[in-house]
Amino acid sequence: MVVGVDGSVAAVRALDRAAEEAERRGAALHIVYAVPDRGAAAPILASAVSRTGTRHPGLPTVTAAAEGGAVQALARASTAAALTVVGNRGFGVVAGTLAGSVSMRLAAQTHGPLLVVRGDHRCDNGHGVLLGLGSKADPGAAAYAFAEAERRGVCLSVLQSRAQKAVLPFPLAELQQQYPEVRTESCTVHNDPAHALLEAGREAAVVVIGAYHRSTGLGRRTGSVVHTLLCRSHCPVAVVPNG
Repeated sequence: MVVGVDGSVAAVRALDRAAEEAERRGAALHIVYAVPDRGAAAPILASAVSRTGTRHPGLPTVTAAAEGGAVQALARASTAAALTVVGNRGFGVVAGTLAGSVSMRLAAQTHGPLLVVRGDHRCDNGHGVLLGLGSKADPGAAAYAFAEAERRGVCLSVLQSRAQKAVLPFPLAELQQQYPEVRTESCTVHNDPAHALLEAGREAAVVVIGAYHRSTGLGRRTGSVVHTLLCRSHCPVAVVPNG
């Protein structure tokens, strides 16, 4: 479990959520701070370890001060991570990441699931998991959503676009057999899926969406639905790369 920190309020919220996820999964927590000078990272990392140790005694933690930009450092760390967690704001002037959101750029580069901590309601009080399926098959996102619902013991709501349902039926039945304890409910969206996910996300613990990376003249980008959720979601967003 990897989390990016920088001492900001948004990063502290991400740290707390990452520690909860690590404890739920029985995983170690890898805390990363990207700075031009590694020597400057010690106070922030020490504070993160102290906070996590107080709130989650016994949770294994590892720290790393990475030189360079936060996006590159976290993208590298995500290669071996079950989940990478960040806050929904930038990582400050020192980390050199003011040109665009860290979460937005990381969503286009991460090698595994990315959790962007958004919203202000508690996510551990029975809220369900929301899965958004797009116009292509999202096997990675669907599998992640079922596993997340099972870990939490909550219902999984599947929001499916009309185009996806008509053109490329998704084998949800296979995942329902694999996760028999997960209760599912589905609905089909005929218009704007981003708006529907935003509204449904008001009552969700997390919204899960697949991301298809595409290259442009400005580098790798994700689709418009992912962009909208990362900017406006009322709850945390899990972005799962599907290609």
